[in-house]
Amino acid sequence: MARRMPRRIRALLVGLAALLVLAAVLILRPGDPAPARRILGPQAAPAPPPRPHLEIIRPGATLAGILARHGFSPSEIERMRQDVKPVHDLARLQAGRVLRLYPGLDLRIAAFEYDVDELHFLRVAGEGSRFKAEVRAYPYEVRKAFVWGAIEDNLISAVETSGETIALALGLAEVFGWDIDFYTDLRPGDRFFVHYEKRYISGRFAGYGNILAARFTNRGKDFCAVRYAYPDTKAADYFDRTGGSLRKKFLRSPFKFTPRVSSRFSSSRLHPIRRVLRPHYGIDYAAPAGTEVRATAAGTVLSAGTNGAAGRMVKIRHANAYVTMYLHLRSVAAGVRAGARVEGGQVIGYVGSSGESTGPHLDYRIQHHDRYINPLSWRFEPAAPLRAEFRSDFERTASHYRVLFDAPLLFGLRSFLLSLF
Repeated sequence: MARRMPRRIRALLVGLAALLVLAAVLILRPGDPAPARRILGPQAAPAPPPRPHLEIIRPGATLAGILARHGFSPSEIERMRQDVKPVHDLARLQAGRVLRLYPGLDLRIAAFEYDVDELHFLRVAGEGSRFKAEVRAYPYEVRKAFVWGAIEDNLISAVETSGETIALALGLAEVFGWDIDFYTDLRPGDRFFVHYEKRYISGRFAGYGNILAARFTNRGKDFCAVRYAYPDTKAADYFDRTGGSLRKKFLRSPFKFTPRVSSRFSSSRLHPIRRVLRPHYGIDYAAPAGTEVRATAAGTVLSAGTNGAAGRMVKIRHANAYVTMYLHLRSVAAGVRAGARVEGGQVIGYVGSSGESTGPHLDYRIQHHDRYINPLSWRFEPAAPLRAEFRSDFERTASHYRVLFDAPLLFGLRSFLLSLF
C-alpha cells in the first residue's frame, strides 16, 4: 500500500501550485501590457453610450413640435431646419418612423437620428450654435438571388406569388418599361426570370439592390437585359445581350407602373361630358388621385398650369420635334414651370380630375411635327448604344448570363446550388 503524503507537505504543494497559476495568469495573459496595474486596483469602466429616447412619428406630427417638447426654442428649430436643409428636408418626416433622440450631459437633446430608408439614416448633432447633418449608411450584406414566374393577372401578383414583393416588380417594370407597357401589353403565360441583389442588415432583409440581369417573355417575344456599369464613370445602364441600349427616347408610359387604360386614341369618340362625337388624341389612364405622373422623356417645359377644358396641364417640348401633354392634373410638381428643364422619368405632376373630367385620370398626348400620334403604337428610336471602347468588357459581363437567356431554369438551379456553399 502506498504511503500517504504528510498533510503539511500536501498543503505546501497546493499553495505553491496556486502561486504558479496566478503568476502564469498575470504574466502570460494575452494583450495585457501592464499586469501590475491590475494588482493596484480596479480600472474605471468606460461610460456606456447614452441610450436614445425613441419617439414614433405620429400622423400630423412635425419635428418642430417634437423638439419643442424637449426644450428647443422656435429660433433654434428654424436654425436647425436651415442648417440641415442642404442634406435633408426636415419637413418631410414620414409618419410611423422612429426618431432616436440622444441626450447630452445636461439631459437636453444633443443629437437625433431618423431612418431615411431601409439602408440609410440621417444624423443631426449640435456643434456650438449650429447643427451638422449627414446621411449615413447602415452596413449591409448583399446576397444574390434568382426568381422566376408566370403572368396570370398582372406583374405585381406574379412577383408576389413567387415570394418577392411589389418593390421587385416595380424595378423589373422600370428595366423593361421602354419596350413593354405592363398593363396593355401583358398576356397570361408571359414569363420573367430575374437575377438580382437582396440587402440584409444583421440578417434581416432590408430591401433590394440592383437587378443584375433579366429575361422577360412577352407575347412570345424575349426581351433580355444586362446591367453594365462603365468602368470610368461607374454610371450604369441596361443593355440587351448584344449591347443595344434598352432605353428609348420615350418611356412607354407616364407612370412607374401603368394603371388601367380607360380610353384609347381615337379619331371619333363620344365625349363623356358634352355627349358629342369628337377625336380623342390621347390615352386616358384611370388612376387614384395623387398618383405620380412622370415625364416620358427629357425636355423643356412649355407651359404648366390651368388650360381651359384640359384643367391643370403640363406641356413639354422634346428633341426631334416631339411634344408631350399631361392633362387633368390635380397639381403640378414643385419646380415644374415654363422654361424649366425636366428629365425622363422625373415626376412632373399628380393625377387629378381638373377641367372637363368625370373622375381622376390622366389624359396623355404626344405630338410629332405638330401631328398627334398614338402613344401605344408609335415606335420610338433607341437611345445611345453602348460606348464602343467598352464593348469587350461588356461582352465579358454578358457572357455570365448566356445561360440565363438561353436556359433560364438551369441558371436558376446553378444559382441555388452556389448559394449553398
